[in-house]
Amino acid sequence: MKILSRPDAKRLSPTTLAFYGDSVYELYVRRHITELGDRPSGELHNMSVKMARASFQAAAFEILTSVLDEDEAEILRRGRNATGLNAPKSSNSAEYHKATAVEALFGYLSLTGADKRIEELFNIILTQSKG
Repeated sequence: MKILSRPDAKRLSPTTLAFYGDSVYELYVRRHITELGDRPSGELHNMSVKMARASFQAAAFEILTSVLDEDEAEILRRGRNATGLNAPKSSNSAEYHKATAVEALFGYLSLTGADKRIEELFNIILTQSKG
């Protein structure tokens, strides 16, 4: 796949970055859960859903705000402020906007080839989250 430059990736809308970043984030969640060892499929699904829900990602947003560089913080802010988002019934608008911001950040980092940074940030989320 083509690696985008940071300026090219920044030109993408925050919702486009979040669209892609949702799958990137989900992959890291599934990898983490798989590394914990074999479990029944229902348990794997429940663990995955817990980490991918908006409330968990909103908490991740708060964890990440203090460890981002200027470009990353800008992407996070743009993602949080994205318009046209409708929160699902399982979360409120503030949580959903923060979750979208985290997904936008993961999308941006993946598109720019910053996989090591994604792993670093995901590990920070795991270490500092309460779930």
